[in-house]
Amino acid sequence: MFRLDKDARISYHISYRLDERGTRQMEIIRVTTDEQLKECLGVRKEVFVDEQNVPLELEIDELDASHQSGHHFLIREGGKAIAAARWKPFEENRAKLQRIAVLKANRGTGLGSVLVQAMEAHAKELGYKGAVLDAQCQAEPFYKKIGYETIPGEPFDDAGIPHVRMVKSL
Repeated sequence: MFRLDKDARISYHISYRLDERGTRQMEIIRVTTDEQLKECLGVRKEVFVDEQNVPLELEIDELDASHQSGHHFLIREGGKAIAAARWKPFEENRAKLQRIAVLKANRGTGLGSVLVQAMEAHAKELGYKGAVLDAQCQAEPFYKKIGYETIPGEPFDDAGIPHVRMVKSL
């Protein structure tokens, strides 16, 4: 489904059938430049900082210093960034998926699922056996639908938002 080429960029085009008039053409990109990373940060700022009131100093961290600091992903439509996420190595040979953000106008279209699948495919390609993520409680049903299981325990606070830890084998 996804193909990695030499520059560690995922080559994958997404087509959504909207109606009889045509389709939406999108591309998912494994970020390889600081300019692409800026696009990711713009999406995340709009979703987490502007919409959810997460302080900017909590949203942006050391993995955002450069495109080489983590495994960042971006979805564009018509050259405009509409979704972004990242993952990093985690304990027990698992990838930790983080900062999964889809702009409000594009939610409910399946882009979040595609973004997660791209990160899972990349992590699996690099030899990771599982994935873990800290989901906002309101997003838990979405992640369950795409195969994640909630680790038993009380929700915890992250940036003032209740979260649960979820896992999946890759």
